[in-house]
Amino acid sequence: MTIRIGANPIGWSNDDMLELGGETPLEVCLAEAKEAGFEGMELGNKFPREPEALKKALAPFDMACVSGWYSAELLTRDADAEMKALRPHLDLLKAMGSNVLVFAETSNAIHGDRSKPLSQRPVMKDGDWTEFGRRITQVAERTLQEGVRVVYHHHMGTIVESEADIDAFMRSTGEAVHLLLDTGHATWGGADPAALARRYRNRISHVHTKDVRKSVMEKSRAEGWSFLDSVIEGVYTVPGDGMVDFVSVFKELPGYSGWVVIEAEQDPKKAHPLTYAKMGYANLTRYLKEAGLR
Repeated sequence: MTIRIGANPIGWSNDDMLELGGETPLEVCLAEAKEAGFEGMELGNKFPREPEALKKALAPFDMACVSGWYSAELLTRDADAEMKALRPHLDLLKAMGSNVLVFAETSNAIHGDRSKPLSQRPVMKDGDWTEFGRRITQVAERTLQEGVRVVYHHHMGTIVESEADIDAFMRSTGEAVHLLLDTGHATWGGADPAALARRYRNRISHVHTKDVRKSVMEKSRAEGWSFLDSVIEGVYTVPGDGMVDFVSVFKELPGYSGWVVIEAEQDPKKAHPLTYAKMGYANLTRYLKEAGLR
């Protein structure tokens, strides 16, 4: 599989705040993504969750199903219970030909709570990583046996947010667990995404490319905003519209094969989705070429 460029529908309709883009039909999202040049889409709240219905929705736009977010609760349940909860999502991805599963621990996450500043996000104790890593490795080994790789999404407001968190997570998990490198969450979380790419290139199987508006990020930190309030104010944007050096990131991923996805949540009333989708796609394509990956 060579590099394919996909999109996440969160640029059109937000999953954590349904009122952002809630009025936008799925067909508009897919048509505009196709117009911008994308080959596939990750799942969102408006997508059918039955294989034939999902295929029917995607087919008119010649869109592949890239993957879809899964909210795990491995801090509170074992691998067997997690696999039972995961089964419908895993079966859907398998039926759609997706080979990666976007996975994040959310049992104590605060990214969906506008009342909580990011400074209140959960932090793992050093002694808790081993058991958490064991459980997620067990899940990842089972999904991989079915042809789908778990790619862990480090995310603001969760237990895997900072560079130290990512390092602890990678140390505590086995080879079956790979990383979803998210340039926006890495940058905002205080990590250098290029350094993460260099350190974990052999265990990176999915990439989310969002850019960060430095001034909004710094104001969010200074004023103690929640994740969602920061999104509304425009902390994230598409590649080329912020501070991330994407060429440096991609140069650290020689031989990468898989999806590179633009997942840049914004308020669609402030950031016209098609305009930003086209901008992001054009910039991302250029960066990949400059890095020698296309």
